Amino acid sequence: MIIERTILPGVGVRHAFTTEQGRRITVVEYRAGGRRDVVHDDPHDPDGTIGVTLTPVEASALATLLGFPELVAVAA
Repeated sequence: MIIERTILPGVGVRHAFTTEQGRRITVVEYRAGGRRDVVHDDPHDPDGTIGVTLTPVEASALATLLGFPELVAVAA
């Protein structure tokens, strides 16, 4: 899987990848405040997106649910 990393001047960093089903997933990590936006393409509108804004605590909880601790253990 290829994860694209794009610096957004004055904003933060955008991380994006395409799933096996062809869906585009993007996480925008803001420099200030630790906020993150998780965005994916809208399957009903080719030009639209659906997103949710997460606080640092919420982003950490989601990472745990997605298996982040296991990924760290495997990489160590």
